[in-house]
Amino acid sequence: MTDYSEEQQNELEGLESIYPNSFTVLSENPPSVTITVTSEAGENDETVQTTFKFTYSEKYPDEAPLYEIFSQENLEDNDVIDILKLLALQAEENLGVVMIFTLVTAVQEKLNEIVDQIKMRGEKGKKLKEKEAEEAEKQLFHGNPVTIENFLCWKAKFDAELLEIKKKQIKEEEQEGKNKLSGK
Repeated sequence: MTDYSEEQQNELEGLESIYPNSFTVLSENPPSVTITVTSEAGENDETVQTTFKFTYSEKYPDEAPLYEIFSQENLEDNDVIDILKLLALQAEENLGVVMIFTLVTAVQEKLNEIVDQIKMRGEKGKKLKEKEAEEAEKQLFHGNPVTIENFLCWKAKFDAELLEIKKKQIKEEEQEGKNKLSGK
């Protein structure tokens, strides 16, 4: 017959030595602990973090421990769902052996993947913004296509503007000429 409490106690001691800064015992009976798992820092020092609460069932490790996300930082809802699915799968695969270290390690790897995804989303967003800026710049220099009709219309306006400018210059010269004759 398996001594569940001894296996549980041995695992708790091991977990405490492995995770000294992130391991907290919440209760002795039933054994309940929290472990905080943080991803490796990404390119811009972004991290994701979650704290899990594990509660041993009476027949653990022959039964899966109860687990829940106690708190989390920088995780989206779909990431939380993925992590819980991962935990369920890992717990099922490891029935019969102490598994909390395995569960935490799987979550650690998943958090690192999430940070990589955040990095990739940032890079895609940056590339998209650069492409949009490039397209906007092209639009500035693109202008209207030149056709015969467009050119003739422009030429007529341009000639009219030049004629107006010349008329003003002639009037100004005449005005200056009158002022010189009258001595003003």
